[in-house]
Formats: sequence, C-alpha cells, structure tokens
Amino acid sequence: MVNLRFPVVSGAQPAGVVRVVAVGAVALSALTVVGCSSEEKPAPELRPLALRDQTSSIVKSGDTYVVNWAGVLGNDNQWHFGEQIVATVVGKDSKGKQVVRMDQPLDAVPPSGSLPFSGQVVAAQKPEKVTIEFRPAQWRKAERVPSSFRPFPVTDSKVIRQQNGTFLVTGRISNPYNLAASSLVVTALVRDPAGKLLGGGTTFVDNVGAGGRPRFILSVEGLPAKAAVGNTEIVARTWGSTGKPYEELALGGVKPVHTVKPTTAPFSRDRGRQALPVAP
Repeated sequence: MVNLRFPVVSGAQPAGVVRVVAVGAVALSALTVVGCSSEEKPAPELRPLALRDQTSSIVKSGDTYVVNWAGVLGNDNQWHFGEQIVATVVGKDSKGKQVVRMDQPLDAVPPSGSLPFSGQVVAAQKPEKVTIEFRPAQWRKAERVPSSFRPFPVTDSKVIRQQNGTFLVTGRISNPYNLAASSLVVTALVRDPAGKLLGGGTTFVDNVGAGGRPRFILSVEGLPAKAAVGNTEIVARTWGSTGKPYEELALGGVKPVHTVKPTTAPFSRDRGRQALPVAP
C-alpha cells in the first residue's frame, strides 16, 4: 500500500500549496484505479461431466460373449463444451480378473446438454461385472449462446421387437440449420415402464442437407428376452470429439419455419384495428 501525506491547511494559502494538494489527490486516484484493474475476477469453476445413467448386458454368442452397454453423460456447465471425452469399459470375471477392456471415444457434450451413448465389444471369457469410467473432459467456451444450438428433430419413429429379442428402431431426422450436416449420430435408449435403462443402439447418417429428412435404422441388442419396453428415447447430434461441427451449423443460422407464401387474399380492412375517437 502507498501512503501519501499532505499538509493540513486552513485559510488562504499560496497558490503553490493548493496546487500540490490537487496533484496529490490525482495521484491517489490513479493508484486506486490501477489497483482495482489488477484484481481479476476468478474464472468460474467448471463442473465435471456426470454419468447420469448406465446399463450393460452380456450375451453368449457361440464361443464368445457380446458385451453391450449404454449410458447418458450430462454437462451442467452453461457456456462450455465438454470435448475429447473417452469412455473406458472394463469387464472382470468372478475373481476380479480383467477379461475385456475397451476405450471408446465419445462426441462432444454441448453446454447444458447431455450425451446418450452406446457400444459393444466381444470378449473371449465371460465378464461378471462391467464398469464404465471416463477421462476428464477438456473444456472450451462456446462461440455462440446456448439457445443457438437447436436439436435435430426426430419424427416417424417406430420400435419393432424381432424374434431374436433384438429391437429395431426406425425413423427420420431433420436438419433445422441453413447448412448441411456432414455427419449425424443417432442413438436410441430403451427403457422399461418404470424408466429404468435397458439398453441402447447407435447409427450414423451422413450428408444431411438443410431441411432434409433422411431415414435411419438401428438395432438395440442384448436386452432381456421378456423385457417390457416402456419408452424409447431417440436423439440425433453432430459427430465429432469437439463442438466445432455444431458451432459451424449454429453460425450459419436456422431455416425459417414458415417459408410458404400465403394463398388467401388479404383482408380489405384490418379486423384488429380500432378507430380512435376524433377530438371535437
């Protein structure tokens, strides 16, 4: 701290004394401003990604075992993308020995958004327990406000149970942006009537043009034979370990909803207009 002392004066003083006091006051103000500007506000602490839901299943196929898993990652940070995410799936036998391990790169999680995912791997030995862990995400501030990241609508969806216990999921996805999406990821999560996650499946749809509605088809395997299905969540998102593809679409803008010119004739008089009284 810098202490500046000035003489206490009273009554009429020479011009030189008054000038010294004024200069000292200006210097003190300058030091105060410099001190305040050097105090930077601490950056807000970013919350780690949260595994909101997960499930796994093991199905024997010939001499091997097929391990399926699905889950949902959540991003509670309003202004940041979670990027370069890698899930590590580990299966261990009854003695705790690792019999299968797989690193699965995941797509970026948008601000205040979630990421449904699924995967599959073949194991030579049967795992009794499957766990999913994640490496810490790399955080990057979004270049657009969160409201500009519009979802990709899913319509005409159907879920069909096959004789082998697999569920076939079909539907259409729409691109609401002015630019074409080079590649979209579609993930379906199957839940029972109580909301418990049973399994999931994923597929890719390439070259989705602006306003396009391509069809997708995927399968969800590894569900219990007599599983009762209540709800199936279908989500489409941009493909990639960073949020750049999503941001590029958002920077290009969204297609207007109403693009068809009205066919009815305009009203001869605006029915919503009220005549104002004329002053006398």
